[in-house]
Amino acid sequence: MTVIDISPSVMQFLLAFIVVAPLLGAVAALLPAPPGLRGKNPDQAVLRHGVTVTGAVLIAAIVLAAGFDHDQPATMQATTDISWIPALGVRIHLGIDGISLPLLLLTALLTFLCALYSYFKLPAGPSPKAFIALVLVLESGTLATFAVLDLLLFFLAFEMVLIPMYFLIARWGGDQRRAAAWKFILYTLLGSVVMLLGLLLIGLKSGTFDMVALATDNGRGLTTSVQVIAVLAIGVGLAVKTPMWPLHSWLPDAHTAAPTVGSVLLAGVLLKMGTYGFVRILLPVAPDGMRTFAPYLAAFAVVGIVYGSLACLALARNGAKGDLKRLIAYSSVGHMGFVLLGIATMTPTGVNGALFANIAHGLITGLLFFLVGAIKDRYGTADLDTLAGATGAALYGRAPRLGALLAFAAVASLGLPGLAGFWGEMLTLFGAYSPAEGLSRPAFRTFMAIGAFGTLLTAAYMLIVVRRVCMGEHTPHSQLSPDDRTPPPADGPGRPTAAGSPSQLADIQTYEAAAWTPLAALTVLAGLWPAILLGLTDPAVQKLLAGGKS
Repeated sequence: MTVIDISPSVMQFLLAFIVVAPLLGAVAALLPAPPGLRGKNPDQAVLRHGVTVTGAVLIAAIVLAAGFDHDQPATMQATTDISWIPALGVRIHLGIDGISLPLLLLTALLTFLCALYSYFKLPAGPSPKAFIALVLVLESGTLATFAVLDLLLFFLAFEMVLIPMYFLIARWGGDQRRAAAWKFILYTLLGSVVMLLGLLLIGLKSGTFDMVALATDNGRGLTTSVQVIAVLAIGVGLAVKTPMWPLHSWLPDAHTAAPTVGSVLLAGVLLKMGTYGFVRILLPVAPDGMRTFAPYLAAFAVVGIVYGSLACLALARNGAKGDLKRLIAYSSVGHMGFVLLGIATMTPTGVNGALFANIAHGLITGLLFFLVGAIKDRYGTADLDTLAGATGAALYGRAPRLGALLAFAAVASLGLPGLAGFWGEMLTLFGAYSPAEGLSRPAFRTFMAIGAFGTLLTAAYMLIVVRRVCMGEHTPHSQLSPDDRTPPPADGPGRPTAAGSPSQLADIQTYEAAAWTPLAALTVLAGLWPAILLGLTDPAVQKLLAGGKS
């Protein structure tokens, strides 16, 4: 069943266009604008170019999804397979199935919303041309990661996003941006070197780099020792990008220093590249190796869940001077822990839960970083003590719609039933209750219990954040520090009330509503109608785990 009937050749073109168009758009952004498109302000012209290119890619992705055969989500569709480097057996092989299509749509949506937001609120830094070009290169690399079906092409696309994100943090970020950018690039590059060795090992030992052929073979052409070494090498590289505890320490620094759109893209799509690699490559290609490491992966995952939650609780407590962006970054460590736990179960239930949690995290955490960026713009800081102590009413009294949306995103993040965050965590825990054959059921049920405890910790710190940031501390004025008593600067978005009080903040602006509403709406839609995602992923996951057999 398709929403609209599209010929295979047009589907091929659409997928190729989605991958290549942002790269061509990045080149065009650096060129002088044609006379008719320059407008009065060259900076606004290039920002408009970014919105146009990302919008065209999003429309193409929606049309591709409409032409996707939903009766056969386990079959690769819109495929292109042409020889590229015959000597190495490398082919330009593109295609999508029910696993990659949601991630493709999420990437196209988030990048468009970031471009739209940047048109009205460009972060302080160098040339807007360079900013838009970097965002478009980042989009192209991320989309290619989810669309390519060749191991070496996957590695190239996986690496393609590193340099743009490095410069977005280093040139347009906040305090400590250079140190955070260096930490990001060093961690991810070192992980990628090890991952490349694992990919080459699989390709050379099996005689092919084709991911579809390798998944169909299901590890039968690889010895157990080769699979174990490959999973260890590739898993390290993927775990750094995910990020898995204890390889996560680059993430809080990167998020804290990154501009708002950098944080949205980093949390919303870049982290998904690591978990996607686990599902697309390691589970079907090296099942024996994955079975060997699955208990350790699950153990690291649940430690990450608890560790991320405890770090958030420490940052959220009164007097800790915790940064709200840093807190949400640590929350991502916990949420991605649920994704890794689901993958480690090696069951359809767990893997479907992991893929659902991936999409939910992209929607909810993307929205949270948008909101925190807006709050930081208004207050001039993301320090929790300052945000809570600035007034007794805090956001509910100063910008009620902004406060309400922050509370909505927070309760979605803690997994409230009826919202997207609930289903991924629930299915992951169900998968851990009954893991795949050959895995220790008592061990995984212990991991399930620890993960369930982590959901309680998540609820605790998210509710503390809502109470403090949205409701305030009601601290007597005499006990406030001088910084807490100071109203926002006169040239900032704060504006006086009718009574002349300086405490009122600008509430949600039109461009902010345009960028944030789709994420909130999709969070509700996925929560109320989970079959919209599970109907795509489940048949593809069943086929993947069965060794290419539907």
